[in-house]
Amino acid sequence: MEERKTIYLCLAHMSEEGWEQQYVKEAFDTNWVVPLGPNVNAFEDELEKFVASPHPSPEGKGASSLLPQEGVEEAHRVVCLSAGTAAVHLALRACGVGQGDEVIVQSFTFCASSHPITYLGATPVFVDSEPTTWNMDPELLEKAIVDRKAVTGRYPKAIVPVALYGMPYQIDKIMAIADRYGIPVVEDAAEGFGSRFDGRMLGTFGRFGVLSFNGNKMITTSGGGALICQNPKDKDEIMWYATQARDAYPYYQHSAIGYNYRMSNVCAGIGRGQMKVAQQHINHHKHVQELYKELLKDVKGITLHEQPADVRYDSNFWLCTITLEEDLRIKGQEKAYRDVIKTAVGGAAGVIHLVENATTDCQPNNNVEALRLFMLERKVEARPVWKPMHKQPVYAQAPAYLNGVSEAIFKVGMCLPAGPMVTDDDVHYIVDCIKDAIE
Repeated sequence: MEERKTIYLCLAHMSEEGWEQQYVKEAFDTNWVVPLGPNVNAFEDELEKFVASPHPSPEGKGASSLLPQEGVEEAHRVVCLSAGTAAVHLALRACGVGQGDEVIVQSFTFCASSHPITYLGATPVFVDSEPTTWNMDPELLEKAIVDRKAVTGRYPKAIVPVALYGMPYQIDKIMAIADRYGIPVVEDAAEGFGSRFDGRMLGTFGRFGVLSFNGNKMITTSGGGALICQNPKDKDEIMWYATQARDAYPYYQHSAIGYNYRMSNVCAGIGRGQMKVAQQHINHHKHVQELYKELLKDVKGITLHEQPADVRYDSNFWLCTITLEEDLRIKGQEKAYRDVIKTAVGGAAGVIHLVENATTDCQPNNNVEALRLFMLERKVEARPVWKPMHKQPVYAQAPAYLNGVSEAIFKVGMCLPAGPMVTDDDVHYIVDCIKDAIE
């Protein structure tokens, strides 16, 4: 009997036509293997058309047009960078964030949303989530803005909402609050490539929008990211800082501190190939979400997280997520947190700092951990949802405005595979494993 493959959460999938290899080969054939180059310029152009495009055609074969969205005064510009984290960093830098400032950021997210705030010597102010989208709670956001002004005498310098697992945030309310207090918004749409609100791409509402092309994202450049800018002037400034901030002299002179953040021509070649299948990938994730919905509807104790019924919300469902009822009994609960793990989350995700204790004061319950272990034994990668940033030891002293939502979801939430490599048969197998795990 053939051994079953491991089903990962989300892995990159190259186009069947081999477009990625073609563009990368061009980079090598022309010796453009450095940051900048024809592939970078072309990839930026394609991304600019993509974020301006209306809804895809009913047949799901890509955008029905690449014309700018109706009502958008000027097409957005895109800068390709070495990582989504670099995009967050440069966006905050362009918003004037510096030493001693504060930036409001969603707590329920990956650390790349908040770490760049600290790179600039500023302090993250964490805001909890609302229960519908699991994203930044607008009411808490406004409370935090007013309170920080009272405490520090200044408003925060930026607001960073996050499209958690691709789900659109309540951007209409967030933008209205930001406009009321004159605070720029940096949309972290790293997980929301292709997600929309009211027909418009995430990342095009705020002053800046962040995209990620990490190996597990909707499309990949192996690593890399991009920053969506409102106008050519902002794009030029971002590009200047991303290329070491060099002044126009025949020798190297620097009047500001810059960064080596530009995307390479080789990586951009991969991205150009991925753009050929971008809409197919988005459609596939949505299909997988619908299949999970059908297969899990009668499984007691398991709830699939869905987007709001409001038609304005259009998630890419980068990852499909579930919550487990607390009284559900999963096989092997007695093994939960028995041993300290010795590999990084996500397998080859990186080097981990070994710890002595298998538990912390804020962690998924034994139910979730037991299901993770059960699925792992059956070669299915299932993972807890993000641990809220306000509960991370590194941010123990950071201000936080909380309602308990993100901590509650963290205790019972889990991510299921949804990437382009996940087949319908895989989804059936995953759901069967979940059923088998329930006692």
